[in-house]
Amino acid sequence: MESRTFGASRRDLLTLIGSLAGSAAMYQAMTSLGHANESPYKGPIKLAGDPKGASVLILGAGLAGMTAAFELRQAGYKTRVLEFNARPGGRNWSLRGGDTYTELGGAKQTCEFGKGLYFNPGPWRIPYHHHAVIDYCRRLGVALEPFVQLNHNALLHSGGAFGGKPQRLREIGADFQGHVADLMAKAAQQGRLDEAVTKEDREILLQALRSWGALDANYSYKANVISADMRGYARDAGGGPGGEPVPGEPLGLSDILKSGLWRYLQNFSKYEFQSTMFQPVGGMDMIGKGFAKAVGGLITHNAKVTRIQQDERGVTVTYQDTAAAGAAPRQAKADWCLCTIPLSVLSQIQLDAGAPMKAAIDAVPYGASVKVGLQFKRRFWEEDEAIYGGVSFTDGPIRLIAYPSSGYAARGKGVLLGAYLFGGPNSYEFSAMTPAQRIEVALEAGAKVHPQYRAEYENGVSVAWHRVPFVMGCAGSWTDDKRKQHYNNLCAIDGRIVLAGEHASWLPAWQEGAILSSLDAVTRLHERVVKN
Repeated sequence: MESRTFGASRRDLLTLIGSLAGSAAMYQAMTSLGHANESPYKGPIKLAGDPKGASVLILGAGLAGMTAAFELRQAGYKTRVLEFNARPGGRNWSLRGGDTYTELGGAKQTCEFGKGLYFNPGPWRIPYHHHAVIDYCRRLGVALEPFVQLNHNALLHSGGAFGGKPQRLREIGADFQGHVADLMAKAAQQGRLDEAVTKEDREILLQALRSWGALDANYSYKANVISADMRGYARDAGGGPGGEPVPGEPLGLSDILKSGLWRYLQNFSKYEFQSTMFQPVGGMDMIGKGFAKAVGGLITHNAKVTRIQQDERGVTVTYQDTAAAGAAPRQAKADWCLCTIPLSVLSQIQLDAGAPMKAAIDAVPYGASVKVGLQFKRRFWEEDEAIYGGVSFTDGPIRLIAYPSSGYAARGKGVLLGAYLFGGPNSYEFSAMTPAQRIEVALEAGAKVHPQYRAEYENGVSVAWHRVPFVMGCAGSWTDDKRKQHYNNLCAIDGRIVLAGEHASWLPAWQEGAILSSLDAVTRLHERVVKN
């Protein structure tokens, strides 16, 4: 490490410490991008005033649409929901044994998972600060359980480092942290931080580095019981003679740096992924089912919207009943319309709206994402490698492997998230593959992390979101310029139509964004109705 690195300003020093410590610096960066703000949800909305028998037609029975139906009905509105799918939930979706799914292009998959096993193609975790999602789970009686994001015993893998052998996350994390603390401590002792910190602060910093980096009395990071308490042991403590633990030998800093595995450590410090995270007991679609239990009688399924018209008196929506081959188009009318159809689909529907809203709808592309769920004969990751929940990362095409956060130590089959691509060329490459090809690539890449893959594999299913008929993409992908130019126009009430969904929020791709957007749209629509 060059000495100029440590002849830094206070700002440079704090930036370095922040990047290593994680959350504080990351929070500031993410806030500037509009992603890290805590959900402003403060509890159930109160729609005061008489709607005077007004009716609202809601398009889409995802979380945004069902939230609107739930709140508007309670406020006294006549509501009806048109939903493209034969099920509620939209991207709030779980696949189980016996489920079938046909993607754009005609490839049909039948999920063959065993009883009680499932795979979430869309959202799969809920941050603790997504207050609206958690509150609706509470109100709808949807049980939650912890989702394990960070497991120190999970793996980090690079095909070009350490002979292709996966490394334990705790070892990479502890060794990287220890070596950096060692270097900073030496710099502080040699007076290279005098311009950045006071003498008093330097002594406190040395104490902090010793504790944070598991350094010995000489401020060095070495193989001993101090470092082993952070990175783990070559041999854990046992009973009887010879039961003393043997400290593990730290990996070299140069090897860690060249491996690039340090890049994955930041993931666990991000505000969106910090503990505690949650998942619904039994699958993410339990939230959609909870909403449907409350408002299901309002939903017309298999309704493909083909046209949305409005005039000064109300809204008329034309739709096709996809379950009735050859049936004539049908129409639904209401005083107002709350539309949650994804913009990727809405842009292809004839819509009576002003130029600003239409331009906004056309301006937002949808990001690519692919997930692969794999069923194995046994939970080998637990039995063989003591990995209970969490995420392993790899530089291979699958990006990561996520382990189930329930059913620990159960005998029998288990399902892993065997690939998760989000954005970038890799996602488009996977989207172009057949379902069978995606699974084959996931098996090949996964076997480099877990050699048991081939012998234990039974069946799998994959979902490429650009091939999902009701979305044609994962989520709205705003840029700063596009948001500045079009976001307010997208959210504005156009005549008798208002839009809602994750794309009309500052939390795109999150269920929280869908619900917050819906609550905001409902509130503004109600104010308009009451004032009329």
